[in-house]
Amino acid sequence: MAGIEQIPPRDIARRGAVFLDFDGTLVEIAPTPEAIRVPPELPGLLALLARTTEGATAILSGRTIETLDRFLSPTRLAAAGEHGAVLRRVGEGKAERQAHLAVPEAWLADAEVLAASRPGAILERKPVGFTLHARGCPEALPAFVDALSAMVAADNRFALLRAHMAVELRPAGTDKGRALMALMAQPPFAGRVPIFVGDDVTDEDAISAALALGGIGLRVADAFGGPEGVRAWLARIVAEGEA
Repeated sequence: MAGIEQIPPRDIARRGAVFLDFDGTLVEIAPTPEAIRVPPELPGLLALLARTTEGATAILSGRTIETLDRFLSPTRLAAAGEHGAVLRRVGEGKAERQAHLAVPEAWLADAEVLAASRPGAILERKPVGFTLHARGCPEALPAFVDALSAMVAADNRFALLRAHMAVELRPAGTDKGRALMALMAQPPFAGRVPIFVGDDVTDEDAISAALALGGIGLRVADAFGGPEGVRAWLARIVAEGEA
């Protein structure tokens, strides 16, 4: 677990602001977005972590906040959905759209045709964008990237985001790093040390933001091995913080 030994769990509970990716970080990657298995103890663990950190715990994910709430029910945390396009500053608060654009319907229609032409592909619609998943048809990923790149080239108000076996279109100027910065600017996060944990290239902005604020950015494979290691680490923070 290189990179976390120097961070005593009790200090994280008292002074840290914990930011967590979801897929590949808290839960194992699955063949499709809906096929993930949420460990039954995870929602309660996250609720305890939020209490231990005095509310300074947030999920930063490419998924919508509504989807995160469904998977983690009844726990509701501060969260950034759709890679920062939507922000909920406190668990019981309202979600705020940070991006006031949505991808054109014509692009969505083209994406539907692309997904339908490749068995195993999945089109995930989001309020302001969409993702084409190629885990079930990895050979199709270059074609997806080319098609979405052409869309972005035609309208620079939107940006392409590449992930592991997926490609996403979203409004430009939204990312997990900006979301982390926005949350750190106010209570209960302000004044604490940001610690971000993520597993994919889509998490690099948040890692950079945490480092820029004097905090720590951890990559799952390097620091924990996998989501099980992340969950065990969070359990230690809770145990030592409540001791």
